[in-house]
Amino acid sequence: MSRMPRFLSMPMFSLATLTLACAVQASEPAKPATYKGDAARGQPIAATVCAACHGTDGNSPLAANPKIAGQHAAYLFKQMQNFKAGPDGKAERVNPIMNGMIAAFTEEQMQDFAAYFASQKQLGGELKNRATFELGRKLYRAGDVSKGLPACAGCHGPTGTGLPAQYPRIAGQFSEYTEAQLKAFRVGERTNDPNQMMRMIAVKMTDAEISAVADYISGLH
Repeated sequence: MSRMPRFLSMPMFSLATLTLACAVQASEPAKPATYKGDAARGQPIAATVCAACHGTDGNSPLAANPKIAGQHAAYLFKQMQNFKAGPDGKAERVNPIMNGMIAAFTEEQMQDFAAYFASQKQLGGELKNRATFELGRKLYRAGDVSKGLPACAGCHGPTGTGLPAQYPRIAGQFSEYTEAQLKAFRVGERTNDPNQMMRMIAVKMTDAEISAVADYISGLH
């Protein structure tokens, strides 16, 4: 029986390794939090301060800003922590607007915001480009073994619901926002992904693949 050439076996190893990493991280027990957040306390500020960019209920009116309604509270809280500058004055996730907006709030307030938006219902998106549907579906469900690209479903789930806190809900998200984030991961402008997982994935994707999978994700419900 002929042996598989080395250059064909390596992507399979990469894919298996990344899939295992997702499973291990997802199975790790969450660390207990001293405060879980109070949606009622978070609503007055979240629905006013955050409304201009994300909508009063977390359903952003602009595709450049993500829908955060129905997002996992633990993930939202992590992102706010990453936007907040540390003792050295630097933030793990850089965005001039969010870095400035979140600066004044305490961790308890951020957990309240997270609890409020998590309790809201996301208004689903829709597929826009039928021509790229098959490519987007293939990449999301199966990835591309030939270049070691894992399936998005491996971490975000078959329907895009994700797993808190590492893997966000992505179903129904604006395709423009998803595309922008994948490209930011690809060039290293966004670096707050655990173990560089999203950067390892995005760097293997072409613009056409990113666009196709982002559009497919927007139609998931």
